[in-house]
Amino acid sequence: MPEKHTEKSGAPRYRTIYRGGQGEIVEKKSRFIAHVQPASSEEEAIEFIGKIKKQYWDARHNCHAYVIGPHREISRCSDDGEPSGTAGRPMLDVLLGNDLYDTVVVVTRYFGGTLLGTGGLVRAYSAAVREGLNQAVVIEKREGAIYRMQVDYPGLGKVQYLAGEQGLSILESDYGEMVKLDILLPGEEIESFLQKVTEATGGKAQIEKLRQTCFAMVDGNIELFE
Repeated sequence: MPEKHTEKSGAPRYRTIYRGGQGEIVEKKSRFIAHVQPASSEEEAIEFIGKIKKQYWDARHNCHAYVIGPHREISRCSDDGEPSGTAGRPMLDVLLGNDLYDTVVVVTRYFGGTLLGTGGLVRAYSAAVREGLNQAVVIEKREGAIYRMQVDYPGLGKVQYLAGEQGLSILESDYGEMVKLDILLPGEEIESFLQKVTEATGGKAQIEKLRQTCFAMVDGNIELFE
């Protein structure tokens, strides 16, 4: 996985949209409807923008902004007929200010008959994006790996204790002649945890790396992203 926002320890983590959302504000009778969606490529973002424009074909403006790529290599925005710099750029700034990656937002405006002025438009489009984000599910993805620990029964409690102490997730358990535990380890904790397991079991634990993964907490549960 390419590096994005990085902790001091070097393990990447970054914020993105897990589930899109729709939010709306009204400013002087103008409706601003924001749709937020995850997008892993520019093509995906453009497709979503086209879908919203088709859905709201009768609106005066469908402004958009998106950030794509592990280092936000692609960032685009459009005022779609609003005065330059009053819609797309403020929308993009909200995405950047929330440290989001791989995200697209479209704000549809139905004109209410009253001009809002430059400052009013900036505030309205920014507020609409924030409301859309409030209705979406934003997650923080982290890099990690799944390791299999094979231990005898005396060593089982020691590994379980260490995992509990560090708040690690045991994904699967297989109780046979030996016990196999598949444990999700955040990237920054791998080295120290494996060392503790080795020391606690006197070097008897058989440790196997199964695979790299990305993960996040979603609705209180661990979600894996291959």
